[in-house]
Amino acid sequence: MTLLLIGSVVLDSTQREPIHSDPAIRLGYNSPHPSSSSARVLARYPESRSSAASRPPFLLARSDPRFLPPPQMAVPLLTKKIVKKRVKQFKRPHLDRYKCLKPSWRRPKGIDSRVRRKFKGCTLMPNIGYGSDKSTRHYLPNKFKKFVVHNVSELELLMMHNRTYCAEIAHNVSTKKRKEIVERAAQLDIVVTNKLARLRSQEDE
Repeated sequence: MTLLLIGSVVLDSTQREPIHSDPAIRLGYNSPHPSSSSARVLARYPESRSSAASRPPFLLARSDPRFLPPPQMAVPLLTKKIVKKRVKQFKRPHLDRYKCLKPSWRRPKGIDSRVRRKFKGCTLMPNIGYGSDKSTRHYLPNKFKKFVVHNVSELELLMMHNRTYCAEIAHNVSTKKRKEIVERAAQLDIVVTNKLARLRSQEDE
């Protein structure tokens, strides 16, 4: 077997694909899509692939182990694209007329209200037609449903549903219990959305 070293790529005569000496490139973390902006940057800086010292700062994050995904993480069952039918919020009628009103929606109930009677050109009212798809409703952008936990025993309820639900630690949980929940979630392979909340601020102090 003959090995040829070209830059950071080791070519094997018996294999079809090259073997990269950089572990980040070998694992695919530093190989962007050809049409992406990172690929265009790497084409402009070809020496950034060979040595980590010469890489621009925004390219170091791609091979830094701190930015790599964890080795074990639950993969969501949902594969369908989440589409929000309406993202814009409904504002309260006469919000622009009275300064004391808040923008949160309140249904008009006046007998002469133009909004309630749905006159042309007036503020729209929410109805069932604006709802999103039922199969993707209540899903977060990470394709998990949120489940609020207060202790470890509540977290263990997600043991058999870790590919559908992710845990979110309640805001009134102490730092001591947060550490226990995060450690137990790592053992059960459960995704925690706010696992760094309060723990990071305590360590910085």
